[in-house]
Amino acid sequence: MIARAIVCGLMGAARLIELAISRRNIQGNAESAEGEWSRRTFPLIVALHTGVITGTLLRGRRVRLPWLLLLIAAQPLRAWALLSLGRNWNARGAVASDMDVVTTGPYALIRHPNYAVVVVELAALPAAFGLGRLAAMATLANIVLLKIRIRDEEGLLFQVPAYARHFRNKRRFLPFLF
Repeated sequence: MIARAIVCGLMGAARLIELAISRRNIQGNAESAEGEWSRRTFPLIVALHTGVITGTLLRGRRVRLPWLLLLIAAQPLRAWALLSLGRNWNARGAVASDMDVVTTGPYALIRHPNYAVVVVELAALPAAFGLGRLAAMATLANIVLLKIRIRDEEGLLFQVPAYARHFRNKRRFLPFLF
């Protein structure tokens, strides 16, 4: 129970910190556009993350070490992606009109490394505490929401010529698959 409370507390705190950073980044950027579907799905994404973290905290069982290690291993990748984007990153999928296209770090390889980490996290957190059904349902819901959101977000991003040039032939999540 203590390990589960610590892990869920850290995951929840990380999401809250990310929301604060996201708000600061959006306010600090020039005018930004947010697609209609990104705007519509954002509350659902927040609810999904909240439900997975809370559900894991309240219903989880003893730790499954391989899943916990996968969850922990994903965190440096998240940090690398967010630090690479700097002030360009936000949780809403908003695209600033004066955006600098980031082509370094994980963005040299794929379009959406942070979304790839989110997929891992929402599966690994409940699985790490024996909640396989929650992991499967969260993964399916997350895939549906991300599919809608990414299509909307990329519609804005590909209007930026430098983004289109760099990312036209890059994969979304894994450099050599899908």
